[in-house]
Amino acid sequence: MGDSLITIIAIALAAVLMFVFPLMSLSERTDDISQLVIQSATDEFVNNVRTTGKLTLDDYEKYLQTISATGNSFETEIAIHQLDENPGVKVSQAEMTKIGENIYYSSYTSQIQQELNKSGRIKLKEGDMISVVVKNTNQTIAQLLRNFFYQITGDGSGQLVGKGNAIITVNGSN
Repeated sequence: MGDSLITIIAIALAAVLMFVFPLMSLSERTDDISQLVIQSATDEFVNNVRTTGKLTLDDYEKYLQTISATGNSFETEIAIHQLDENPGVKVSQAEMTKIGENIYYSSYTSQIQQELNKSGRIKLKEGDMISVVVKNTNQTIAQLLRNFFYQITGDGSGQLVGKGNAIITVNGSN
């Protein structure tokens, strides 16, 4: 009786070592590759907007298609801070040719998507800022296995994250 119990435990342990840990390793590697794709696509998207001075619907859809190719679902947050040079009474010590304060007006994801769907592009000017944050909304296989084996509590979503920020360097053209 004791030998058969030890044999069953040994077989179960061997199954875990032969199948589960390689599966965990492979799924972690898949998440690493997805993370690299997401960050690279986000950097490319933000740099394209920075160097062209415009955000187009085609570029945005291409970006969403690239990150969706990883097989995950994502929540994308975009913020554009547009510089409004507001002449006023104050004079800056550093810049004698400009009078007043610079004020940024911000627009966020839903407003940006509405503008893109309406006109197909958003023209930006030098000094405007763009910020993009994307994170996954689904649980990957690696997250599920990690939560199961390590008994991690909590949501665990948002493991795959891409962030990019830039200041626009040129005025957008038609």
